[in-house]
Amino acid sequence: MNTYTTVPSGEQVVQELPWRWKVQGRIFLIGGLGFMFDAWDVTLNGILIPLLSKHWSLQPADAGWIGTANLIGMALGAFAWGTIADTIGRKRAFTATLLIFSIFTVLGAVAPDIVWFCIFRFMAGFGLGGCIPVDYALVGEFTPRKHRGKVLTAMDGWWPVGAALCGFISAGLVAAFADWRLTMLVMVLPALLVFWVRRSVPESPLFLIRRGRRQEAADVIDSLVLATGAEPRAYSLPAPQDAPRLSAGSAWQQLRRIWQFNWKITTAAWALFFSILLVYYLSLTWMPRILIGAGFEEYKAFVTTAGMAGVGLLGVAVAAVLVERVGRKWILAITAPLSALALVIVSLVVDIPDAAVFWLLAFGFVIQVAIPVLYTYVSELYPTELRGSGFGWASTFSRVGAGIGPLVFASYFWPELGLATSFALAGGLIVVAVLWMALFAPETKQLELD
Repeated sequence: MNTYTTVPSGEQVVQELPWRWKVQGRIFLIGGLGFMFDAWDVTLNGILIPLLSKHWSLQPADAGWIGTANLIGMALGAFAWGTIADTIGRKRAFTATLLIFSIFTVLGAVAPDIVWFCIFRFMAGFGLGGCIPVDYALVGEFTPRKHRGKVLTAMDGWWPVGAALCGFISAGLVAAFADWRLTMLVMVLPALLVFWVRRSVPESPLFLIRRGRRQEAADVIDSLVLATGAEPRAYSLPAPQDAPRLSAGSAWQQLRRIWQFNWKITTAAWALFFSILLVYYLSLTWMPRILIGAGFEEYKAFVTTAGMAGVGLLGVAVAAVLVERVGRKWILAITAPLSALALVIVSLVVDIPDAAVFWLLAFGFVIQVAIPVLYTYVSELYPTELRGSGFGWASTFSRVGAGIGPLVFASYFWPELGLATSFALAGGLIVVAVLWMALFAPETKQLELD
């Protein structure tokens, strides 16, 4: 192997390989399945709120903790696992997240009261919160540059699959057995199977290069060249870069580094994550309860919410087609505000079933054009040594908002201001975030990852 600077780097070789389903596609599928369970679990909060409100006689403010505990756990998990992935490697973090989620999901299903239930949901969320930043970092670093926008955008296709499966399967289980515990246990076995399969995924060569594990990096790169059928060529491996050791302060050290990297870009990433996902999580968490309050039967409310999530597959497909043609920023600037507008219209027509269903489907489609482009965009804004933690901290900020937001929504905004005004205020945050992005964040279409 030649190490002269006149030859391409190992990173360039990986990013210029041909796409092969048996190689990079396999990593995409395995990573996507973990993402699917993330969607399933978040959607389950909306299913559990009306069921446990009845089971434990909860008021809306108390029931809001069902989603808040889980989402705050995900928030802490997002920054913790993002930093862990940048410190000990993508592969180890990749496998551990689902195992922790599975264990505490089982414990949550046998919880004796709402307090223990929320504790276990918090811990399950902590494990699962690492899936998005770790999976996006790993899949993005294995994906050839010219395919990366489409592949990372298509990753979000797993989200509507997981959310729709949660809604439809939960509706069937509740109708057949009237037992909320089954809605949790049904997803544990597949999650454990995915955990086992993840053990076979190789470590990211970009991470190995950054950590100075040159021989391991060369072995992975050579195996990728061979497996994809690319023509072998000489490449260089740059000197390792300093990275924080895993410790109690390493997450805060990474936080400082992502702000020092570029505070305007980090502000854009955090603002976009917070505002767009706040709107989406408000809909997932409270839409079943809103529909039931408007006169929908439980089963129909769950199925309608599942349909809202399922139609997002079309949105992801549209995003995958447009992301490399139009660019990340234009898509976000158009679809993110439109999704908030659609949700406001839902709140205005919720007493008219056909109209409510139509606008919910419209919301589900448009928001799932925006979200996969958001994930792709933010994962490309940071260099390799900050990619997992940069994405993870942005996800953390959004999950904190998504956890606290639905609780405040149910306790104050909804009863005091009404649905339409509450959703409109959330939409206003999206407009501010989009304007900041337009002014201060770069377009990343076809950008070579560093």
